[in-house]
Formats: sequence, structure tokens, C-alpha cells
Amino acid sequence: MQGLRAKDWQRLAMTNPDLPTTPITQDVLTLPRKLAEGGRRNLIGMTRAQMQEALVQAGTPVRQSRMRLGQIWQWIYHWGVRDFDAMTNLAKDYRALLKTHFSIDLPQVVTRQVSADGTRKYLLRVAGGHEVETVYIPEENRGTLCISSQVGCTLTCSFCHTGTQKLVRNLTAGEIVGQVLVARDDLGEWPEMGQPKDETRLVSNVVLMGMGEPLYNFENVRDAMQIVMDHEGISLSRRRITLSTSGVVPEIARAAAEIGCQLAISFHATTDDIRDRLVPINKRWNIKTLLDALRDYPKASNSERITFEYVMLKGVNDTDADARRLVRLIAGIPAKINLIPFNEWPGSPYERSDWERIESFADIVHKAGYASPIRTPRGEDIMAACGQLKSATERARKSARDIAAEAGL
Repeated sequence: MQGLRAKDWQRLAMTNPDLPTTPITQDVLTLPRKLAEGGRRNLIGMTRAQMQEALVQAGTPVRQSRMRLGQIWQWIYHWGVRDFDAMTNLAKDYRALLKTHFSIDLPQVVTRQVSADGTRKYLLRVAGGHEVETVYIPEENRGTLCISSQVGCTLTCSFCHTGTQKLVRNLTAGEIVGQVLVARDDLGEWPEMGQPKDETRLVSNVVLMGMGEPLYNFENVRDAMQIVMDHEGISLSRRRITLSTSGVVPEIARAAAEIGCQLAISFHATTDDIRDRLVPINKRWNIKTLLDALRDYPKASNSERITFEYVMLKGVNDTDADARRLVRLIAGIPAKINLIPFNEWPGSPYERSDWERIESFADIVHKAGYASPIRTPRGEDIMAACGQLKSATERARKSARDIAAEAGL
């Protein structure tokens, strides 16, 4: 396929007004699964307040509930314990009560693939038999875990493999935080009692950049990240967590107030015409509306810059004019630009920009005063790179022609 010029996009949009468009509003809820009679509730994913209330409802004396909460919380999230019998500072009869009413359940690992570069991809099965993917990326000074927030995605960005998969449902808070616990289990990253404390962090960073739009599953993402940040458990700093959104403008300020983590924007274009096709949510909240919200973002500062993610697509969004327009657009926003060489996938209607073109783009951005790192593709050999995640059992199995048609190509 030859790269598309902007005028080609405009021509196609004008001559094909009836091309399918992407849904741009959330249309599913997270429905709690009804427990069978006598069923047990999963403690994973409960906030502190929810867990304390659940313990009281199960028969824990109110006066003891705060202490019991602290003990159980530390066993699960500091020590990584999955068995109530291992919680040795709890009386046997209380452990029996816990086993009667509760479980400690994580997503099931269906497959675990390891790339030649050390990247690990987990296919995880959640309630209902649905599957999502989680990726761990080891680097010299850190380890980043890319986690999913939905089964599928409602946005269907045309360059993204996940976008060719229909949205099935939101993940629960337990299924989101469970991805972190699964990775720590696999990496053996739980402290051992009686051993010196190891300050090395194998999972040092978490990015909500996997399957789904995190701000369309706000409450569950918020609760899961509060658990991950809790200082008596996993204790990951909010500055080590990055939430990536395609631009759900009404929830951006709320994310700053209720989560407080770092923010990344899946941007990818410098004109509304092109962004409407690449990131169809732009039809709801266009570039100006999005950038106005980012200028008001309360967490933005020189020490906490907003990241603009920009996938490099040959002949679509990679010209020098695009680079110059980008720096004009984000003027006044404390920002850095991550340039992402497009990671190809079966049926994709796009090609990766030539390396020289990417470097020229990066040079313009850098000379304008913005950090412009070029992301090194990781895990391509196991389809674990940015934009490639998609669970096998939920594939829409569209043809290359179908995908190109829906993208307006």
C-alpha cells in the first residue's frame, strides 16, 4: 500500500460520506456478576472502604474491622498471599470465616509469551470467558507494565489492532489490578518474610495503554489505581502511573482530581480532517476542545508534563508541515512528544514511516524545545508492541478490505 496524502483523505471523505464511522460514546456498563447462592466475594479490587464494609457484613466485629482490614490488605498486596490459611496473624476461626465468605481470585493466565527482547505478553481470561492482553516491558532502569481497561474498545482507531475488535465490556477494578498481581507473581516480585527488603522494582511503572479507553471505565480504573498506589501494599507512586486517553474531554480534569497520575494523549494528527479518521472520538471533541482542556489540566507542570503520543504513519501524518503544526498546537502546554513508529499487524491499511522521515519530524519538534523521543518497538515478534494488542477469542476477523473501508482508505 502506498502512503496516503492529506488531500487523498479529504477526497475520500468527500466522495464516501456513507463510510462507516466509529462509535464515540460509551455504550456499556460494568455489571457486577451475580453470585451463586452461598457464593464468595472476591477481595481483589475492593477499595479499603469496600473491603472494611464487606468484612463487617461477613461477621467481623465493627471495632475490629479496621485492624482486620489492615492485616488482610497487607497479606494480599504487600506479601502477595493468595491463601487465607497463610495469614498466620489471624486466628484459625477467623480464617475459616474469611474462607466461607471470600476468595482471592486473579485473572487466569491462558498463554504467556516471551519476546526475543525480553518483553512478556500475557493472555488473561476474566469472568465470562473473555480475554484481554497485558504486556511487561523490561528496560535497563525500569520495568513497565501495560495493562488493559476494557475487553475490546469502543473507539476503533483505524491504526490500532485493538480497534478492529468490538467492545465487549468494561473490566472490573479487580480485573484491572489483577493484571498487576499476575505480572508480579510471574516475575517473583513479592518480598520474602525474614529476608532483607529488596528495593529493586521489576514492575516500576504502570501504563494504562492496553486494550480499551480508560476514561470510559473511570470508576473501575480509579479504584484499581488507588489500590496500586496504596502505601501499605504495592505502593507504586502516582508519578509512576500513566493513563493514556484518546481524548474523553469531560473526564480529563476528573482524572487529575480522583486519580492524580500522569496523563498521556493519543494524539496522532495535527488537523481535524486526519484525526477524525485516525481517532474518531475527535468528531465528538475536536483538537481545539481537547487542547483547551489540557491547558486547564491542574496537574500539568514542567515536572509533570503531558505526553502526546504520535504514531508515525507513512504519507498520512508524518510531514515536516505536520511537525511544525504540532508544536504550534501544543504551545503553552508543558509537554513531551513520544513518536511511535507504526507497528504493523495483519490487515493493517497503513505502513510505518521511513526512519529518515521520523528523524526529520523528531528534529523539528526537538528544535522547538520539546523532548521528542522515538519509541523503540518492543515485542513485535509476539504482537505485543504498541497498537498490536488483541485477544484471540474476541477477534472481529475483519478482512484487510473491511478494515481499510472503515478507515476511509
